[in-house]
Amino acid sequence: MYNTLLYTVADKVATITFNRPDVFNAFNDEITYEIQDALKKAERDGEVRVVVLTGEGKAFCSGQDLKAAIAQPNRSFSDSIHKRYNPIIRAIRNMPKPVICRLNGVAAGAGCSLALACDFIVASEDASLIEVFVNIGLVLDSGASYFLPRLVGSARAFELSTMGTRVKAAEALQLGLVNRVVPAAELDAAVKAVTDYYANAPTKAIALMKKMLNKSFHSDLDTMLEYEAQCQDIAGATNDYKEGVGAFLEKRKAAFKGN
Repeated sequence: MYNTLLYTVADKVATITFNRPDVFNAFNDEITYEIQDALKKAERDGEVRVVVLTGEGKAFCSGQDLKAAIAQPNRSFSDSIHKRYNPIIRAIRNMPKPVICRLNGVAAGAGCSLALACDFIVASEDASLIEVFVNIGLVLDSGASYFLPRLVGSARAFELSTMGTRVKAAEALQLGLVNRVVPAAELDAAVKAVTDYYANAPTKAIALMKKMLNKSFHSDLDTMLEYEAQCQDIAGATNDYKEGVGAFLEKRKAAFKGN
């Protein structure tokens, strides 16, 4: 059981809900360590094939809890980043399962960075993203300097980060920051459509593709051609590959088991 999170598993989907709605799910020490633990739990659980991250109440996550930070004036920023935030981002990117962001409201600062680290974002029309660091004289962290320019290009990334521009859901969709935008009342159904797909997809192949796409950011073509061949050998040895071929030949829907 967690003090700052809700953790549930149903229909092969683990849902991690940030549960500090009174402070718009701001990150203090406890919640960042509990998120790390919950992500490890989801990765280890063989029944889980998709992970959803979302927030309780009106916000997804408003970033660092500034009141908690002020209470520790001598804290090292870098120690906090290395111990609290970076492990979360690495856990999301290294998760061998799709990580879906259910963006129910504002995602600010480290909360925005965390959302951008996810594999797929389904946003409510009421949601927004803002890299708010500049407003308190800080710089991007939690992977934002890595993900943001890759999603929107260097010029727009500079604008969004140095001006602290709030991006509403509709514009975020146009910029390529999110995958889907739906009315708030339809958010759960839209997320379920995505998780239903991934919960019944060939999980190991998807995990390999996630690793390939991560690697492609800092690799040349020849490196990726070789890595694709290696990964295809691994995928071709799975039961899901056999099932997929069998289903194609028998003209039926494949029943992938994720192995």
